[in-house]
Order: sequence, then C-alpha cells, then structure tokens
Amino acid sequence: MTTLSKGANLPVGAVSVRAVLGWAAGPGVPDVDASALLLAGGGRVRSDGDFVFYNQPQHASGAVRHLGKRPGADTLAVELGSLEPDIERVLLCASADGGTFGYVPGLHLLLLDAVSGAEVAHFPIEAGPETALVGGELYRRAGVWKFRAVGQGYASGLAGLATDYGITVDDPPPAPAPAPTAPRPVPTPTPPPAPAPAPTAGAARPAEPAEAVVHLVKGEEWLPEDMRGRLSLRKEQVAVSLRKAGAQDLTARVVLVLDASGSMSTLYARGTVARVVERMAAVAAQLDDDGEMQAWTFATNPARLPDLALGELPEWLRLHVRVGQMSVFGRKKPPKGLVPGQVDMRQVGFQNEEQKVIAEVRAFVRAHPVPAPTLVLFFSDGGVYRNAEIERELREAVEEPVFWQFVGLGRAGFGVLERFDTLPGRRVDNVGFFAVDDIDRIPDAELYDRLLSEFPSWIRAARQAAILR
Repeated sequence: MTTLSKGANLPVGAVSVRAVLGWAAGPGVPDVDASALLLAGGGRVRSDGDFVFYNQPQHASGAVRHLGKRPGADTLAVELGSLEPDIERVLLCASADGGTFGYVPGLHLLLLDAVSGAEVAHFPIEAGPETALVGGELYRRAGVWKFRAVGQGYASGLAGLATDYGITVDDPPPAPAPAPTAPRPVPTPTPPPAPAPAPTAGAARPAEPAEAVVHLVKGEEWLPEDMRGRLSLRKEQVAVSLRKAGAQDLTARVVLVLDASGSMSTLYARGTVARVVERMAAVAAQLDDDGEMQAWTFATNPARLPDLALGELPEWLRLHVRVGQMSVFGRKKPPKGLVPGQVDMRQVGFQNEEQKVIAEVRAFVRAHPVPAPTLVLFFSDGGVYRNAEIERELREAVEEPVFWQFVGLGRAGFGVLERFDTLPGRRVDNVGFFAVDDIDRIPDAELYDRLLSEFPSWIRAARQAAILR
C-alpha cells in the first residue's frame, strides 16, 4: 500500500475499486457520509443524476454506487471500466453532520482493488472547520485512470461543495399560503363567436371541416380568459385529431405521468412542463366525461398528485408541477412550507425509476375499474436504464384496459420504450412512443395527432382480443 500526501497521485491498474472513507467513531464525534460526483468536460456534472450519495445510492449507469456504512467507515464502489466515455473525473467526497471535521479523529481515505482486496492507496486527511471536503479523485489521463489525494475542504458544507460542480441542492422555498377563497361571481354568459367570414375565391380550404363536437366541461367558466381561450381551441383540435383516427365518439379515462428527475430541472424552470400539463388538460376535457385527470409524478419514487379538475388548473399548476429534490441538508428534516395535498418532493428524489410509477398506475387502474379504457400520457426526458423491469411491467399490462403513450422530451436514451413497438410476444401493442426535441415548438395540431394516432387502433385490437368490452 502507498501512503499519499496531499496533492500526490499514482496510477490505478484495477478496473474496479472501493473507496473507503474511514474515521474513529465515538461519543461526540460527528456522523460522516461519503459521496461521489461524476464530472464531464469542464469539471461539471451533466445533471443532478451525476451525484451519488445516501439518498441517491446508485448512478444511472451503475458504475458508481454507495455501498453503505458501518461505524467508522462509509464505502463507495467505482467500476472504472463501466464509466461513460464523457466522464473524466470521479470526486470522492465527505460530509460531516453534527460538527466539523476538526472533531473527527483518524479521518482517512483508503482505495482498494475491488477484485483482489489489495490496498492501492492510503490518504490521511487533515481538516479543521470544514463540514464537507473532496478527499480524493479518480481521473483519466491518456486512457489511464489515476488517483490523486486532494483534501480540499468546504466550510459551506455538502451544499457548497456540490453546487460548485453544478448540482442543485437548495431546499425549496416555502410555498405561499393559498389566498382565502372569495365567493365566485356568477359568470356572465359569453356571447357566441361571430361566424367566420366566407372564404374568398381561390383560398385554401381548411385541412379538416369544423364539424368536430367539442365537449363542455364543468369548471371551464372559472378559468382566466386567456387560458379559457386556449383550452377551447385545443379541445377543437383534439376532436379533429380523434375524428381523423375514426374515433370521434371515443371516451376514456386520462392519466398523466410527469418525470420529476433531476435532469428535468431546466424544463420545469422554464415552464415547459406546466405548458405540457395545460395542453394535456384539453385531452382530458375532450375524452373524459367529467374532464378530470388523475396524475402522478416520479423520480426515484412515484407519488400520486391530487386529481386535476379543469376549473382548478391555474392553482394546480402552481402547487403540483415541481421537480424532484435531494434531502442533502438532513435526512430527518420535516417538510417545510407544504400546503395540504402537496407532495414532499424530497421523498420523490431525482433518479429515473419508471417501472415503479408504471406499477403504481397499473394498481390504481385495477383497484378503480371504469367502463371506458384508460389512456396514460407519460412524459419523460429519458435516462431510462431499468429496461428489464419496465419491459416486464408493460408486458404484464397487455391484458389490462390501458394504453401507454410515452412522449420523450429531448434526445436522451429512452431504452426499451423506443423498441416496444417491435417487441414480439404480445397479443396487442399496448405501448406508443415518440420523441420531440422541443415540445414547445410542436404545434397543437401535430402534437395531438401524434398523441392520439395509436390509441384508437389499440382499442379496436383490444376489443377483438376481449381485453375491452
């Protein structure tokens, strides 16, 4: 074994290593946790998913895992041969809870060959007022992995360390208390729109005649005027898309599933997800008798959201369209600032586990049967890696009255979802998938055509197979 001083480095010949953070545990000694950051070019993470710690114990690639702790030791596993090509460095970090590292005796980082168990390097770490530090790093040089003893401390704690490398770890601000509900005024009847002018000679005819029947849903009259106008136009477009597919009289229960994983943060921050929900509300308004939509959010864990009633759309968007979060600042802290019905997004986390929410939606459908079929609108930005588990859930769901329409947001890997249309061994094709680079740029007509193109044909096949009545 080689004992390293701060700044020293050595080559690592092992393809798989264990990084053991050790200390002398005892009364009054702060609790210590190990974590890892996977850095790409520029020394930054690609997304919050590149942070491995106690609340996200495995990287999506499986190459870095938090193996857990025992008194005086916490261990990380790094499969160097399995790291993605764009990962250049893996930082081996530590954080102290209940005091600074100056009160942690015997702090050291031990690097082991995971196959042989041989000790590769030992780095005694000196620290004082810091509550987080980078103990060491594994880095790639000319195709060879090396280890460097770093020992860089952060008085700002794990939050300061992580944000330096691009991780979002701030606690969510307390949600404002909802304003008192004033009595709703009696709505003024809206005069019917003026008839459209007759087309001039030679003008292009509309692609579809305006004969589609648009359903009126309770609560629409309470929406803000601009939102009500968008909804009316979108319901017409949904009706047109259904008629194109020969399903103008179709009714269905609509379920919405929203990816809340860390990589979705930008889409939530710029309002893309909220706009997606508003556009999907028109689908539920046109297909479902009561216009309501069941909804789930998911990342590491799934969580059911309150049902979306059309008249409550603005408040629902404000309270429930939220990205997953990490519990970096303490695993036992109670939720702050949540209003009744809001999900603690720290319990949702931010890693992709699609199979869990698929299983939960399936259980809901079984427990709450309805005469109409169920359409699941499932939005995700990819990072799919539980391919076998997802395939098993969706294959088992073939005999259930549910069609799963997946929409990929961006160009990330969607794994088995992209291949499901060609997977054999199913009585009916119960899964649809398409991906868009920027959903905000897709016109409503195109989006609804793509969303609803396979659902009616599945209904016909499912009736022939006696899956539907």
